[in-house]
Amino acid sequence: METAYIKTPLGIATLIGDENGVSEISVSDEGEASAIIPAVLGEAVSQLNDYFEGNRNDFTFKLNPKGTDFQQKVWQSLLEIPYGKTRTYLEQSKILGDVKAIRAVASANGKNPLWIVIPCHRVIGSDGSLTGYAGGLWRKKWLLEHENPSPQQSLF
Repeated sequence: METAYIKTPLGIATLIGDENGVSEISVSDEGEASAIIPAVLGEAVSQLNDYFEGNRNDFTFKLNPKGTDFQQKVWQSLLEIPYGKTRTYLEQSKILGDVKAIRAVASANGKNPLWIVIPCHRVIGSDGSLTGYAGGLWRKKWLLEHENPSPQQSLF
């Protein structure tokens, strides 16, 4: 496995992966960007930089997240949430076929190993609140605003 660290507006992102794909992306308040990016992570780094610059709204590099079959199913459903849109935990549970699984779905969202790329930040509470985000609610708010900026209001 190779590792790279990149500077983002939300902190230092850690990318871990190999020729089978990127298996982990996380963010931290501490650390320094890598001087050299391993070739197997080059495309992921490029696409994440494009995302933060506002030039990308989807990711095409190879993913290889590790998790249970249920977690994989939940993460796959997250990939279906369109850029700039949100879904509630209840809606996600219904899509997965079991409204009673809402807590299990929320738990699987919280174990998402691919920050931003598998967009768990797009899942909100039924009342519209920004609930449950492992990276911190301020990061979730930033990401949602980045993906769906409010148009500037005219003064006249």
